[in-house]
Amino acid sequence: MIKPGEKIDTAFTLEIVDKNGGKQITFSDLLDQPIIVSVYMKNNTSGCDRQNISLAEKAGEIAQKGYKLVAISKDTCRSHKNYAEKLGIGYILASDPDHNFARATDSLVEKKMYGKSFYGPSRSAYFIDTDGTVKAVIEKVDTASHAEELLEKIKELNS
Repeated sequence: MIKPGEKIDTAFTLEIVDKNGGKQITFSDLLDQPIIVSVYMKNNTSGCDRQNISLAEKAGEIAQKGYKLVAISKDTCRSHKNYAEKLGIGYILASDPDHNFARATDSLVEKKMYGKSFYGPSRSAYFIDTDGTVKAVIEKVDTASHAEELLEKIKELNS
């Protein structure tokens, strides 16, 4: 997994939700201010719902601290659009079915489900500066209090 102080390659593409459904962008296009990327697995699952509800409740406070908030999963933008409406999400949701962000942050991990092994992104959060430098990483997100984790890390970074 990428470490604080290292830079990620920001030339990969994602699709983000917009008013028309979704649009393809390069990750570097998001870096007009410091960014927090929160990785989750799938819309409409209990842990991911807790994670995003926590973020939705504190998104304004995180923005006031100078950070753009992006949550990323492999779900489609259509699914993200419905999910955002359901949970009242006002921050950016990004679709990354090919795990481009996880590859850029070296955070694909082995997972097991129903006796089968596969690789997927770790449920983590990344604080990234406008030049692609990783400022901090939360490697294992606490889904229920994720936003508080982020605000605490912002406080640490600013002290």
